[in-house]
Amino acid sequence: MGRTGPLAGAGGDPEVVETLGLAASHRWRRRLVKLGLIVALLAVVGVFVGRCVAARLRPKPARFEVRAAVVGDLSVEVTATGTIEAVNTVEVGAEVTGRLLHVHVDYNDPVEIGQLLAEIDPEQYQAAAEQAQAGLTSADAAVQQAQATLREARAAAQRATLEHDKGIASQREVEATTAAFERARAGVAAAQAQADIQRANLRSAATKLKRTRIVSPIRGMVLARLVSEGQTVTAGFQTPVLFKLAEDLRQMRLHVLVDEADVGRVREKATATFTVDAYAERGFDSTVLSLRNEPRTSQNVVSYEALLSVDNGELLLKPGMTATASIVCEARSGVLLVPNAALRFTPPAAPGGGMFGGPPRQSDKSTGPRVWVLVGDVPKPVAVKTGASDGERTEITEGELEAGTEVITDVSDLPPGAAP
Repeated sequence: MGRTGPLAGAGGDPEVVETLGLAASHRWRRRLVKLGLIVALLAVVGVFVGRCVAARLRPKPARFEVRAAVVGDLSVEVTATGTIEAVNTVEVGAEVTGRLLHVHVDYNDPVEIGQLLAEIDPEQYQAAAEQAQAGLTSADAAVQQAQATLREARAAAQRATLEHDKGIASQREVEATTAAFERARAGVAAAQAQADIQRANLRSAATKLKRTRIVSPIRGMVLARLVSEGQTVTAGFQTPVLFKLAEDLRQMRLHVLVDEADVGRVREKATATFTVDAYAERGFDSTVLSLRNEPRTSQNVVSYEALLSVDNGELLLKPGMTATASIVCEARSGVLLVPNAALRFTPPAAPGGGMFGGPPRQSDKSTGPRVWVLVGDVPKPVAVKTGASDGERTEITEGELEAGTEVITDVSDLPPGAAP
């Protein structure tokens, strides 16, 4: 049979055949090298991907928020709300009925003791006083007449007695003159009593006439004017109020209600500060003057009224303003302080029951207060003894904790699957 294919075309030359065999072998070696490089590259990529996946699956330690324990001052305060009032507020009313002729003061006017505030028409009271005066004059005249009759009766009785002793007058005449003398003496007493009645009527009428002039009983300021000229006021079972006066507003009082849970910590003479909405950025100094024992109950909440001083020399504060007072109950100076959040903190639990970045949790039978500090990435508890607290920071009285030590207050980055 004849040769076919490439070698037949070459005429069966051995050199040509050898050359062609070497070329084919070289191509296979190159293919094997490329295949090996691809396999090696895939192996490297596999290792890299595996490490990345393992790194993502490996639990990371939680990130914690920390704050340093510091040495400072601590003030324990009780907050209470109440109103500012004048030391003495007086409601001035009318004790007699009548029409107001004049009103001499208005809102915010300063007044002095005895200053005339208003006048009620005095006409009928003036007439009553004059009538009482006339009655008294008549009664005094009756007293004088009775006294003259008494003198006359006394003289007649004495004369009848002398004449009887001389045998001129009878016993009946003596008895008659003696009885007349006794009647005359009783008449004097009756006339004197009637004069006393008329004198009392005159005093009553004069008092009513005087009360038609409404005067200020205190030195202070007019808070309210509740009547106008021409208005008729009627004094009946309830005295009508014409004016409200407040004593000197430079010294006032703040009445606040202290919750029963805090009342045990409030003491008289304790220092305090308060604020009002009108001057929200300014604090006013004060002192606890008294703590009243009478309970106040509102919606089943029991509270007690505390009275605080208010120095209002600048006259910025007004009666009736709502104020929020902070009463200092305890003061600590130069003590070790930690945030209250550090005492509430508990490390998170990993899915396996341990702490992130640390060994498994151990059962902790301690019940006292403690804080947590970081040792590397692992939270470590530190037992402490606490003192006073202002609601944000707490005093540390005992424990292996120093100023500047950072204590954990919260978790800022909690890994997936962790139990808070």
